[in-house]
Amino acid sequence: MFYRAIGLMSGSSLDGLDLVFAELEEIGGEWSYQIGASACYAYDKEWTERLRTAVNLSAYEYLLLHSAYGKYIGEQVNRFIEQFELHHRVQIIASHGHTSFHAPSIGMTAQLGDGATIAAVTGINVVSDLRAMDVALGGQGAPIVPMGEKLLWTDYAYLLNIGGIANISANRKDGPIAFDICAANRVLNLLCNELGMEYDAGGLAAASGNINTELLTALNNLEYYQQKYPKSLANNFGTDLVYPMIKNSSISIVDALRTYAEHIAMQVGYAINLLHTEKPLPNSKLLITGGGAHNNFLVKRIATLISGYGVEAIVPEQQLVDYKEAIVMALLGVLRWREENTVLNSVTGATRSSIGGAVWMGQDA
Repeated sequence: MFYRAIGLMSGSSLDGLDLVFAELEEIGGEWSYQIGASACYAYDKEWTERLRTAVNLSAYEYLLLHSAYGKYIGEQVNRFIEQFELHHRVQIIASHGHTSFHAPSIGMTAQLGDGATIAAVTGINVVSDLRAMDVALGGQGAPIVPMGEKLLWTDYAYLLNIGGIANISANRKDGPIAFDICAANRVLNLLCNELGMEYDAGGLAAASGNINTELLTALNNLEYYQQKYPKSLANNFGTDLVYPMIKNSSISIVDALRTYAEHIAMQVGYAINLLHTEKPLPNSKLLITGGGAHNNFLVKRIATLISGYGVEAIVPEQQLVDYKEAIVMALLGVLRWREENTVLNSVTGATRSSIGGAVWMGQDA
């Protein structure tokens, strides 16, 4: 079977809306993909602020934003279709939305971007709310990317995505294991903003700083790191807990960047050590994607730390680095349309694996 889908991803780093037009094929249970087009439409200051402060809104204002952001997403999809001449080629849109609240321990997760509005604006069938069913079944609702990793990137034992939050997957044959590691780009970018930069290009600023041992020790001792998986993080872990800790240390920004880069690398190393010790995997290669894969200094520190466990770090071509999660969203939308599982309980801890996502019919019957 052959499918053409658009996958949409808005990460916690708030850099913009990622869009991928993917051509997906399934033959005898084996999946393959080709990227037909990809783009990242950066948020302007207004949308960045609206998404960043969504958690502070009243219920009424939040729902208004939910609808408005759905309209915005639909308009960006139409722009994407126009830009790459994809008219009449898209069968389905799968939208992750933008996570605002994530509290799986009390049965709740919320992603902005009303799927019905996206369907109405584009005239194309839409799958949204991809995490909700898993959370309702007692799972973490995250990560949801491992289903795509299991089907599309079987050559890698481990897969690391460094976005606003860093998360890792282990491609085990008896069921993938995955969990959020730590806050990543969301914290690094907040520090860079104080230097008048959007992000630390290549990690040059971090490389020029020095590690503050006291802060590094305090960060590594945070309670979350003592928890066993399955586990996941909300955006406010980085903004409300980690970032204030760094600021209260009163060190220079470049030293803070160096210290936090080391913290991320160490936590990745600890995660690899845990997974590799539990069940060593053949072809022990770690695929690194997400915005943090462009941080050469951070990648080098990760590669150095995991080499001791016999694991090789690999950064793929730029298109996969930047759009892997959007590709997976496209696949999850197709799986939902086929009424096949989209979320694995071996990853999330739910009572069972599930078919997640609400379907909105944008096409006229």
